Amino acid sequence: MNRTIQPFERHPHRQQGLTTISVILILAMIGFFATIAIRLFPIYMEHFSVASHLESLAEEAGITEKTNGEILDTLSKRFSIDDVKNVTNEHIFIERDKDGSMVIAIEYEVRTPALGNVDMVVSFVDEVKLD
Repeated sequence: MNRTIQPFERHPHRQQGLTTISVILILAMIGFFATIAIRLFPIYMEHFSVASHLESLAEEAGITEKTNGEILDTLSKRFSIDDVKNVTNEHIFIERDKDGSMVIAIEYEVRTPALGNVDMVVSFVDEVKLD
């Protein structure tokens, strides 16, 4: 009785797959990263709106002839339409050069809770140079 042992017969009790603890850890990691993504998504969508309004302002004709107050008012109205809540006039900087060009910069940060008493802080700086 010469019988060869097949590889699967050497360890008949060997199991394959994930343990319960491994599945729980993987699900916890997926939940953690999903929570972060869900909390950051609205912040980045708002930033996309801020950046697009700043770019559209740069393409507007005669913007360099407007006063700083008129530019701030224009941006505030556009931000109000898109429900931008994290940018105020204090975050908008306007610098004028002697040659007639100007730089409009928006610098702000958003703080959102992550888990418990741990917060996530996202900082943004956008600027456009107008000639």
